[in-house]
Amino acid sequence: MNQRMLGLGSRRSVIREIFEFGKKRAAQVGAENVYDFSLGNPSVVPPQIVTDTLHRLLREEEPTALHGYTSAQGDASVRAAIADYIRKTHGVDADANFIYMTCGAAASLTITLSAVCVPGDEVITFAPYFTEYKVFTETAGASLVALDSDPDTFQIDLEKLASAINEKTAAVLVNSPNNPSGVVYSEETIVRLAHILTEKSAQLGKTIYLITDEPYRELVYGGVKVPYLTRYYPHTVVCYSYSKSLSLPGERIGYIFVNPSAERAKELYLAVCGAGRALGYVCAPSLFQKMIACCQGVTSDVSVYERNRDLLASSLQNYGFSCVRPDGAFYLFVKSPEPDAYAFCERAKKYDLLLVPGDDFGCKGYVRIAYCVSHSMIERSLPSFQKLALEYGLPARG
Repeated sequence: MNQRMLGLGSRRSVIREIFEFGKKRAAQVGAENVYDFSLGNPSVVPPQIVTDTLHRLLREEEPTALHGYTSAQGDASVRAAIADYIRKTHGVDADANFIYMTCGAAASLTITLSAVCVPGDEVITFAPYFTEYKVFTETAGASLVALDSDPDTFQIDLEKLASAINEKTAAVLVNSPNNPSGVVYSEETIVRLAHILTEKSAQLGKTIYLITDEPYRELVYGGVKVPYLTRYYPHTVVCYSYSKSLSLPGERIGYIFVNPSAERAKELYLAVCGAGRALGYVCAPSLFQKMIACCQGVTSDVSVYERNRDLLASSLQNYGFSCVRPDGAFYLFVKSPEPDAYAFCERAKKYDLLLVPGDDFGCKGYVRIAYCVSHSMIERSLPSFQKLALEYGLPARG
């Protein structure tokens, strides 16, 4: 038996552990009395066009075609629709022959990492980062090198990046808007990142690929813009999912977009196809491929998350908690009042507040709070947060 896989299967991620605890606790005291902020599971319903399109497809399409296999890399008309949307929306070159349909962003990342890495390679990312990056990277035979971000802004520490790149670096992996911090990397950060990668690639005589994980691209507030990275660095692979933008996390639909201007782009795309084959990810769900082709540019009601953010962030800051205000996604990354975030999360359970310690995100001393919950749950939870703050003697600010 593969001992690594046994270990992964024997221990769920910390997020899933807390989520399962929440279900058991809800059965004991009632779901309305448990404030579960563990899972990034959208509470906003999908846009009506999603349901209408599914109904139309089921009513009008030939069932054997609708539910049958597509091409291994995805339906050609769907890939063409996505490429057209990328060109029109972001003003960059895009080609259907460089798009690979996937079962969500997790599949996009595991396929891409397997395509660009060989055993002994390193992939650089920035803490805080999504917990599964380490699993995905090590499965591709590489090592994840996590660099601390600027503690005041959670923007990339570019000096650390420049120092960390070496002959083993195969790729740099970024996630903006970021899970778990909600921070959006600024255009200035991206411009400097691209300059460093260009300079280091030339020095090393090899191409360092940039992998961008983008399930939260549309979830931004106050007119904040998320730079489209192929505009800044040609050797970029975009890993996208509709899970958050259309509130469809359980349907597992997304894509990989290889920039046609990337170094050895055709070979890179063929490596993506090969990795999809090797990992068993050929032919993403046919029905949902055809649905998303009709829903390009549509997003769930982001204002719901913005309202949640405003209430929760301002309340917690008034109670004395400290966090960087997020511009996107639906997470708050809050500094723990004590160094041990696990101990803080255990104490929070006394008030039925279920929070995720930041250690598995590469940031000790922080907790993640997923505010993609109902607004009423946030309102009900505030007295518990206030009691928790008082227990730690935090200085109230309002």
